Amino acid sequence: MFSLNNFIEKCKIAVINDRPQMAIREHIERATSDPNGVLKELGEPKKSGVNKLYVSNELTILNIVWAPMMTLMPHNHEMWAVIGIYTGREDNIFWRRIKDGNNGRIEAAGAKDLATGDVTPLGKDIIHSVTNPIPKFTGGLHVYGGNFFETPRSEWNAETLHEENYNVEKNLRLFEEFNKRP
Repeated sequence: MFSLNNFIEKCKIAVINDRPQMAIREHIERATSDPNGVLKELGEPKKSGVNKLYVSNELTILNIVWAPMMTLMPHNHEMWAVIGIYTGREDNIFWRRIKDGNNGRIEAAGAKDLATGDVTPLGKDIIHSVTNPIPKFTGGLHVYGGNFFETPRSEWNAETLHEENYNVEKNLRLFEEFNKRP
């Protein structure tokens, strides 16, 4: 049975491992192999949000809940990450930088859908956008190899695909805006 406290402690130990991302992937795989246990511990998602479970300079553990049909523009993390879905579905588009003068543009380079029980690692340099394409909430355990809230990074304008500074507060407001939709 999934225990949030045990999961956090295992991730804190794993982050000092020689291969922290792979160790954390194994912990998330075990957790999401029991989605009902995760739901029992975290509760059935009822609103979108970036829910902090643990934050330090070395490690951030989040329970991210995507609203139905919600999309987040392309962004990077500037740190490795591991994402595991415990309910719903998350579609990722992966992007690559293109040479376009100094505009910092990107183009789509691939995609991956994640459903309940799926886990994927993301490298430090990955740029991705996320969509919940289904009419119910999607919940995922997201673990990052650093402080997700303090690390400078980029996002790309959804219309022009030009690089901008990532704005944590703006993106947190987006989750709240989706909660106000009927």
